[in-house]
Amino acid sequence: MSLFPPPTVIPTEVFCRIPDRYRKKGVTTHWVETHRGGAPTECYLEGPSFDRAGNLYVTDIPFGRIFRISPRGECALVAEYDGEPNGLKIHKDGRIFITDHANGIMQLDPASGKVTTHFDRRNIEGFKGVNDLVFAASGDMHFTDQGETGMHDPSGRVYRLTADGRLQTVLANLPSPNGLVFNAAETILHVACTRANAVWRLPISKDGSTSKVNVGIYLSGGSGPDGLAMDEAGGLTVAHNAMGAVWMFDKKGIPRYKFESCRGDHTTNIAYGGPGNKFLYICEAESGCVLRAESPVAGRLMYSHM
Repeated sequence: MSLFPPPTVIPTEVFCRIPDRYRKKGVTTHWVETHRGGAPTECYLEGPSFDRAGNLYVTDIPFGRIFRISPRGECALVAEYDGEPNGLKIHKDGRIFITDHANGIMQLDPASGKVTTHFDRRNIEGFKGVNDLVFAASGDMHFTDQGETGMHDPSGRVYRLTADGRLQTVLANLPSPNGLVFNAAETILHVACTRANAVWRLPISKDGSTSKVNVGIYLSGGSGPDGLAMDEAGGLTVAHNAMGAVWMFDKKGIPRYKFESCRGDHTTNIAYGGPGNKFLYICEAESGCVLRAESPVAGRLMYSHM
């Protein structure tokens, strides 16, 4: 029995389908064998992020590719390299940063398509497998190190990489930390703990540390929460992978809206964009589509647009 009334359902439409010329038919990789059990995989989309011109960048994890989708839904291949790119965020100076499970924090030059290493280890220790990232207003980068952690091994981490290059551990005992996003005041960092099917709430002090961590949202079903975004009213939007759904919670944590996938169930990540930042864009990873729906509340602008 639910504690809250059923959320209003919002249908989606296909904004862009990765064209056939870019689909890897009959090709497999280590990532496909490990994470997809060798199932036929033509692409697997993640990491949506808008630049100032309104172009949407997305990653293709198993094949090391970055795509750029124009405001009209036209898709172009920007980069292809030896990696497993997942999260992607754009610095307000135009630099593009990628959390690459295999290689660490990478940087993309969108003009040349060159991908280079930005930060690949903590002291002499490699990361477990970085997943997603977000920028604070200061330019500090927060990112999750998920690896293969979960309820059996709650040793995932959230890191802070300061604008001047210092790496700090924010929290070191999370089960499968994934998407992350700040509230408007940057006093709370929300982190999706996928295998716990929950979104954790990390109060952030002025020195960047955290304490009194709690669970803000519990979900059920699917494989758990993945990408996160904030709206202008202080609500949290959560992509629920393997559920074909994106949930829109208000600032009190009450589920008000449910965006339903018009394609598959692998709703991995989300970004607000379009006119007035009032449209929600959703990666449906398995079908290689980006879905879109008008949101009842505009999304909060990301660091790249502030």
